[in-house]
Amino acid sequence: MSVNRYIKKILDARVYDVAIETPITHAETLSKRFNNQIHLKREDLQPVFSFKLRGAYNRARQLTPEQRKKGIIAASAGNHAQGLALAAQKLGIEATIVMPTTTPEIKVNSVRAKGAHVILIGDAFDEASAYALQQVEEKGLTYIPPYDDEDVIAGQGTVAMEILMQFTAPLAAIFIPVGGGGLIAGMAAYIKFVRPEIKIIGVEPEDAASLKAALEADERVVLDEVGIFAEGVAVKQIGKLPFEVARECVDEVITVTTDEICAGIKDIFDDTRSIAEPAGAVGIAGLKKYIEREGLSGANLMTVVSGANVNFDRLRYISERTEIGEKREAILAVTLPEKPGSYQQFIHSLKDRNVTEFNYRYAEGCDAQIFVGLQIPYGGAGREVLLEELRSLGYPVVDLTDNEIAKIHIRHMVGGRAQGVGDEQVYRFEFPERPGALMSFLNSLGTKWNISMFHYRNHGAAYSRVFMGVQIEDHEISAFTAMLDQIGFRYWNETNNEAYQLFLRSH
Repeated sequence: MSVNRYIKKILDARVYDVAIETPITHAETLSKRFNNQIHLKREDLQPVFSFKLRGAYNRARQLTPEQRKKGIIAASAGNHAQGLALAAQKLGIEATIVMPTTTPEIKVNSVRAKGAHVILIGDAFDEASAYALQQVEEKGLTYIPPYDDEDVIAGQGTVAMEILMQFTAPLAAIFIPVGGGGLIAGMAAYIKFVRPEIKIIGVEPEDAASLKAALEADERVVLDEVGIFAEGVAVKQIGKLPFEVARECVDEVITVTTDEICAGIKDIFDDTRSIAEPAGAVGIAGLKKYIEREGLSGANLMTVVSGANVNFDRLRYISERTEIGEKREAILAVTLPEKPGSYQQFIHSLKDRNVTEFNYRYAEGCDAQIFVGLQIPYGGAGREVLLEELRSLGYPVVDLTDNEIAKIHIRHMVGGRAQGVGDEQVYRFEFPERPGALMSFLNSLGTKWNISMFHYRNHGAAYSRVFMGVQIEDHEISAFTAMLDQIGFRYWNETNNEAYQLFLRSH
């Protein structure tokens, strides 16, 4: 069936009982920096701070009297939940929302405040969805999908209708965040019908790229796992109906890293003084990547700021990763002579460069190992120059800018090497952050092997990250890794990692 069937549905969608027509903001600072005209469709300004309200209400208002009486249920990482809760409140329908346990508290509280019953279950959307569908069978509730539904897609498509009414100048491309695909399906169907010359570019996190994988395989695929930093787009499989539209109407899909998303949040803040949630900044991260890849200049580009529901405590993590995402910070390990005046001499050699971080502790011997962060021009252009300058002055330097261990753990642990710790193996772990997660992790490890080093920091990220040293004799390593495989946590052996070797390895 042709995707054009959505056009009438979009035109007929009655979303403005609860939604507003959001403005388009010209991102002046970003436009000047990238020599293009960059525009933001501000869906973060909706009553529930997300575009999801449009599809949820459009679907709910079409329920039969019998369906309204029995009540509705949905699974959502938060934004669809808030939209549906408000829709149910407006229509006088009892709503149950199943949410992953990793959903930001601000979204959970918002749903409850609108009168919906909240059930928290699982680490990602797909687990919550399975439970919700089970409740449909048991209690006869009507399931309101977050994206895989024609009326939901049509409701989301009203975003595109507004854009083309509000912005009549030539538009080279629109960058649309992709999770389950409802937004990009509705927008792409409408735009390609009205203005087919406009490129439709989907943007996904690298660790949750279900549409990209599906288009490459020419069929829907289920990802083994998804990253949940941008929890609003953390979906293992693109929706069936959205995929039908995407195959026909989406020009390409770009993927972005967590650091690039964090930089996108800052970009939006700089131009609007508003803080987007990670999923809301995915589009701007992809837009920037596209400009750099294509060498584009002088074009009109649009992206959707899809939501602003972010926990305040996550801002710590976001700000920490932003400088790296913008490629404005170099993280280096530098060896200095262990003698008076070395620090001053090193700082002098940096000339006018701003030091963002400096970690050091005295250790016996003739050399001192320092951990230093330095600000560099946007885009990382000055990084190689900096390294060459320092090396020409005789400083042994290791570039740790792309070293995850250095960025997440080592920078908080620099303090000297342990003495006499033998047979140390070093591992890095990741698991979804939730109450009791660390205790569960420690309990799983048991007590057979001695822990010689441990670092954990909860700074608002979606994942708990542990950096741990364990004393394991060579013949026991296979048994230890077999235990880790059985536990099921994601892990990496980092014993040979340069940052560990330089700063923490036992003498």
